[in-house]
Amino acid sequence: MPKTVTVRVTTMDAELEFSIQHSTTGRQLFEQVTRTVGLREVWYFGLLFTDNKGFLTWLKSDKKVTAQDVNKEVPLQFSFRAKYYPEDVAEELIQEMTQKLFFLQVKESILTDEVYCPPETAVLLASYAIQAKYGDFNRDTHQNGYLANERLLPKRVLDQHKMSKEQWEQRIQTWHEEHRAMFREEAMLEYLKIAQDLEMYGVNFFDIKNKKGTELWLGVDALGINIYEKEDRLTPKIGFPWSEIRNISFNDKKFIIKPIDKKAPDFVFYAPRIRMNKRILALCMGNHELYMNRRKTDTIEVQQMKAKAKEEKLQKQLERAQLENEKKKREAMEREKEQMEKEKRDLMLRLHQFEETTKKAERDLQEQLDRAVRLEEERRRVEQEAARLEAERQAALMAKEELAKQAEIQQESQERLTAELVEYTAKIAMLEEARRVQEEEAETWQTRAREVQEDLLKTKGELHMVMASPASAPAPPSPESSHSSHSDHEESEENSTYSAELQQQDIHDHRQEEERVTEAEKNKRLQEQLMSLSAELAQTRDDTKKTQNDLLHTENVRVGRDKYKTLRQIRMGNTKQRVDEFEAL
Repeated sequence: MPKTVTVRVTTMDAELEFSIQHSTTGRQLFEQVTRTVGLREVWYFGLLFTDNKGFLTWLKSDKKVTAQDVNKEVPLQFSFRAKYYPEDVAEELIQEMTQKLFFLQVKESILTDEVYCPPETAVLLASYAIQAKYGDFNRDTHQNGYLANERLLPKRVLDQHKMSKEQWEQRIQTWHEEHRAMFREEAMLEYLKIAQDLEMYGVNFFDIKNKKGTELWLGVDALGINIYEKEDRLTPKIGFPWSEIRNISFNDKKFIIKPIDKKAPDFVFYAPRIRMNKRILALCMGNHELYMNRRKTDTIEVQQMKAKAKEEKLQKQLERAQLENEKKKREAMEREKEQMEKEKRDLMLRLHQFEETTKKAERDLQEQLDRAVRLEEERRRVEQEAARLEAERQAALMAKEELAKQAEIQQESQERLTAELVEYTAKIAMLEEARRVQEEEAETWQTRAREVQEDLLKTKGELHMVMASPASAPAPPSPESSHSSHSDHEESEENSTYSAELQQQDIHDHRQEEERVTEAEKNKRLQEQLMSLSAELAQTRDDTKKTQNDLLHTENVRVGRDKYKTLRQIRMGNTKQRVDEFEAL
């Protein structure tokens, strides 16, 4: 028989192998694992394995590993998982390693739909998971397709919306960009702060029946025991906080829970799987102990861990401030360098433009000089032409004057000639008149002479024959002249008995969890982000593919219910009233 046994332990992000002795106990193996991963907040975790009946079982600390119902495969297989959950991750999880292990486990529960998460919250959580993995979005590094190999969303969410893988990646990338300057551990904590408000977060569900035989769910979590109806694991109907429970025991399939209130009857239920009863009891004891411990002063170990975590956080803040300062300086230098490069480019451009302008100006100047030469030549030609013209003008003026003189002389001469002409014409007219008169007189005399001659002849004839009388002549007609004139006119237009007596203490304000509100209600920006995502996804949602949990969640939202409002409601009334209500289901 070999002296050692090989054990393989898978954490959420690694596989570890150990060689253990046959005498090694569960506690010893657990401690070996926690030392290896560097974990000090060990009270939340345990080693889970599948027993030889196929049930998931937590490894017992006080028994040898090889003496438990572990499948005897080689190597022995275990999973290192969170067994108990904190009430408030931001207040209770101290180490970054603890936060990381919870983050990875809760993320896996959401992606496998073990914990129901509404679509809009799933998208926002995916963006925080990407920030935790990749850090700040960088357009140069995170190019299209950088999310192609990532598990981003539950299959249910992908199936319910008419969107391609690329469209989902684009939406998640948009929200990834929103988380700029957020450190990776901060992104994991933000993820957990949102996820812890999901109704199924941190709840272990077990099949049970009440005395009437009604099939129900028993939900065991960090805050107490809740009862759910079979078809609804989102909204518990009755709740019992750990501070009300004094003793838990079971015999065979019967569980008996004794309340602190002695007037209240025992809370009795029946679990159909006997093998699971020890697990139920162990979970109740562990959660109850942690519940009470949270309401006590921290142990020295926890105080030291918190002090160290605070110191480390402060150191990181200082380092971050220094990094941010250096980053700002580097960015300022980059901006200054870019500005100088830009100014250099601008100067080079301006120089090039100046050179081009100078060349153009030189060309223009040469053209102007050429034009000036041409103009000068033209001017000279024009001057010469003007001189010639002036000479011609002067000559013309002289000729004009000469002509004027000649014209004047001619005018005078003409006038004189005209006068002479007139005078001569008059004289001619007088002479002609005189001549006419003379001619008339001569004619008259001739006529008279003829007449006399004729008279003489006639007289002679009369004398001989008869007497003759004288004739008269008509007056000549007078000439007439006429004058005419005309004028021109011109015109111009978007199967045994087990019992656990639980520790009790007087705890002031021990049920402060009932006063809690969700992260979305505290954080208005987160509330606005979820509302915006819900509106975006509504446009592509296929309502025919909604699951029962989707319908239950929608109804809870409609009536204004959330995890903590429901918790206050199911704890109303005294313990007896709630036990009676459980029996009546």
